[in-house]
Amino acid sequence: MSGRQKTFQLTSNLQICRILNGMWQVAGSHGQVNSESVISDMLLYHNSGFTTWDMADIYGPAEEYIGEFRKRLAKNKGEAELDNMQALTKFVPNPGPMTRTIVEHYIDKSIRRMNVKTIDVVQFHWWDYNDTRYIDALHHLSKIRDEGKIRHLALTNFDTERIEIMVENGFKLVSNQVQYSVLDQRPEAKMTVFCQKHGIKLLTYGTLLGGFLSEKYLGKPEPTRSQLDTPSLQKYKNMIHAWGGWNLFQNLLVVLDDISKKHRVSIANVVTRYILDKPTVAGVIIGARLGIAEHKSDNVRVFELQLDKEDNDAIKSITSRSNDLFERIGDCGDEYR
Repeated sequence: MSGRQKTFQLTSNLQICRILNGMWQVAGSHGQVNSESVISDMLLYHNSGFTTWDMADIYGPAEEYIGEFRKRLAKNKGEAELDNMQALTKFVPNPGPMTRTIVEHYIDKSIRRMNVKTIDVVQFHWWDYNDTRYIDALHHLSKIRDEGKIRHLALTNFDTERIEIMVENGFKLVSNQVQYSVLDQRPEAKMTVFCQKHGIKLLTYGTLLGGFLSEKYLGKPEPTRSQLDTPSLQKYKNMIHAWGGWNLFQNLLVVLDDISKKHRVSIANVVTRYILDKPTVAGVIIGARLGIAEHKSDNVRVFELQLDKEDNDAIKSITSRSNDLFERIGDCGDEYR
């Protein structure tokens, strides 16, 4: 696949932009936003070709924003334009009984909020593997999909062992959303090979480490916890510590900065391209600071960038000196359990 490929055929009837707009940042913990500014920004993203949105039923008003955005898009460009945008949400229930009534209640709620007849992709997340009622939930979700309320069923933060159980049970899954970055290459330990074999794609988040993988932190002293003003930065600072610490991270930023200058792009572009080039990766989710800041003009340069062997070898010269996060944390998603 060429670096210029902006879209990915996730399934026979669903094409997505390879950079997805992540909406967790409207949930409130990244600063308050004005709803009118959010919708206006969403239209600008769509018109720039960033047409795929990733959200969850637990991301505050994210699903309602999609519903309002769809109304505005149809009003401005006609109903047919709605076919040119894609909305992926997550079903994140608290562990407990998973009856058909309970599961369908939450799916219907998302459908109403998102102002859709059919949800393009529902990505299922489960907090506790010891509670095996996630299998019940998948049975009901599969039936709801077959009846037309969901187009495709996918996962979020499940490990390889659990996905194998699901595949053995006959569940048809299109993707798994996992943390994957230059630092966190845990998917390559087990998941990539399994997913390739079974036609399951990866959608990745944390690829920019909440903003740490940028020029902003190059040559800077290690920030204190009080200087990290978003949950994302606090989370990924812990990941940097587990990976190898601030000094090694600075060495990595120097290498990434050299590569970015060579190609006349940003560090964020380099690390996004690096993950997009990985096997089974369909797309990278980049948080959209709707109503606060925008990175559309920077993100679009990812599609013009092609990393060469020299670039990849330079990155590996640093990452090969880091700790093994698979050994330290476990498989994808284990950090949540």
